[in-house]
Amino acid sequence: MSKTMGRMKMKKLIEKVDHSSKLRVDIPAGMASSAPPLGSQLGQRNINIVNFCKDFNNRTANIKEGIPLPCRIKVHSDRTYDLVIHKPPTTYYLKQAAGIQKGRMKKGEVAGKITLKHLYEIAKIKMEDPPNALLSLEHMCQMLVGIARTCGIEVVREIDPEEYAQFLKDREAFIAEYCEQLRSAKESKLLRTN
Repeated sequence: MSKTMGRMKMKKLIEKVDHSSKLRVDIPAGMASSAPPLGSQLGQRNINIVNFCKDFNNRTANIKEGIPLPCRIKVHSDRTYDLVIHKPPTTYYLKQAAGIQKGRMKKGEVAGKITLKHLYEIAKIKMEDPPNALLSLEHMCQMLVGIARTCGIEVVREIDPEEYAQFLKDREAFIAEYCEQLRSAKESKLLRTN
């Protein structure tokens, strides 16, 4: 009898260990809503969805609406949460600097161009994020060059505005043609299956 009483006392002394992971989600600034996928992810973790959406929208009211913001949400046992909002993803900044909507669609394609000055400014902004706090500016720039390369964005010293405007017009025509090819391929596949 005394052994079981001793075990029960030990169980009460030991605090519960929280094994839940942080929720990592990208939410558009000022546009958090209870609709899926965000609502269902918050509901699974017993977070009050309406209060979370109000809190998030209030905290991002000063940011342009629709900008994707990576968020880390840590839920506590009493249904409260810690919300950490990071700067927009690197690819968002690179595409904005290059003036494009889509990255490369085929291997070896150049989707856009940015200057070294753009790269430096983006690196300074991204250094403010907690995961990048220990990186030097040089390492951050090297990371950004790699990310730009995977998006199909070329880093150059200078850009001629007229030449680049023509490049973007040509690329828009290429994207429209490529999307049309995909649509026709999809339609022909559907016709074969019927």
